[in-house]
Amino acid sequence: MQLVVARIGRAHGIKGEVTVEVRTDEPELRLAPGAVLATDPASAGPLTIETGRVHSGRLLLRFEGVRDRTAAEALRNTLLIAEIDPAELPEEEDEYYDHQLMDLDVVTKDGVEVGRITEISHLPSQDLFIVERPDGSEVMIPFVEAIVTEIDLEEQRAVIDPPPGLIDDRAEIVSSRDADEDADGDEAGASATADGGTDTDGDRP
Repeated sequence: MQLVVARIGRAHGIKGEVTVEVRTDEPELRLAPGAVLATDPASAGPLTIETGRVHSGRLLLRFEGVRDRTAAEALRNTLLIAEIDPAELPEEEDEYYDHQLMDLDVVTKDGVEVGRITEISHLPSQDLFIVERPDGSEVMIPFVEAIVTEIDLEEQRAVIDPPPGLIDDRAEIVSSRDADEDADGDEAGASATADGGTDTDGDRP
């Protein structure tokens, strides 16, 4: 199985080094000297990593046969692709490769269906599940322990405990509007608001 592990950025210096945007949790394994990587576009590779170093927080790579800035700049925006065993698991516990998470069913801890993971977005601060709902809409779910409480690869599902508004912001807006309206009433109305808010929360997936 092939996985994109990095994207080549701009050239660095005049000796063929390039910056790379890392797209793997295991750069020390996938982007180590000696690694041979396929490319997209295919015409740019395969590329063999000759050296690697970190400079100002960015990973710099030099490839065999790439000796000057012109050759390095020609590789800009090329994707680097590693071949891995589909059965291989990450070294760290509770880590997963993207292909293991794709198409998992997403359900709440109460068993309510949310949708299916169609994409994993890797942001600098955190990873996001892009989940397609049964009605065709999409919702973004942060892949953090407080929200994604269980990944069950055998059952092909991800269990979530979403905070209010994460998967149904419309329900949250309605609830807030009702609370504001009831707050203008008398004490009996305020008591009803509290009960109504509790009922609304209980009905939300």
